[in-house]
Amino acid sequence: MKILGVEFSSEQRSVAIVEKLTGEKPQLRGAASEKGGRAAHAFALLEEALRAARIQREEIDAIVVGLGPGSYTGIRAAIALAQGWQLAREINLIGISSVKSLAVQACENGIRGRANFVVDAQRNEFYLAVYQIGNDGASEAEPLRIATFEEVERLVTEKQFLAGPGAAIRFPGANEMFPDATMLAQLACAETKFVCGEALEPIYLREVNFVKAPAPRVI
Repeated sequence: MKILGVEFSSEQRSVAIVEKLTGEKPQLRGAASEKGGRAAHAFALLEEALRAARIQREEIDAIVVGLGPGSYTGIRAAIALAQGWQLAREINLIGISSVKSLAVQACENGIRGRANFVVDAQRNEFYLAVYQIGNDGASEAEPLRIATFEEVERLVTEKQFLAGPGAAIRFPGANEMFPDATMLAQLACAETKFVCGEALEPIYLREVNFVKAPAPRVI
């Protein structure tokens, strides 16, 4: 099975193609990434990864999308790509938390014990999740929530492990980590519950508020 990972939840956007053969470990076939800017060049990244993997679009069996939290626009772009692909080819889709991907990445990097992961939530607040990491993997110890700047800063003061996109800039002593499409695709190799495109939604803890525009004035 060939899985395309699409991770656009941070300023470091990436796509990756991982192949899983029965009885073997997942193998990276091709990947592409970009950093900075507000727009994700989704199709350019996709084509670069396909060229590196030396496969055609029709050979992709499933797509996994990083659901964030993070850049709402970026996540929506990744979901739109996956939804359009499913409409065209009835492909399998999976959505996985980008923070879970970070926790597994930290585990593979040798981090052990209690680990905190943060993502900028704007308004001087942060998405914060806590994982317990051991030799057998990473498990969620405290669910994702919104924390204040002071709460997150206290974790660094207490010398707890803290990581996330942009974390080292906002909190000296923290670790800079970005969700990665390769890790996302590897995680998807163990998933069996595929979903329809409409079921993919960004992880967003705040209530969505908007103000309806007034009716146009008749002159």
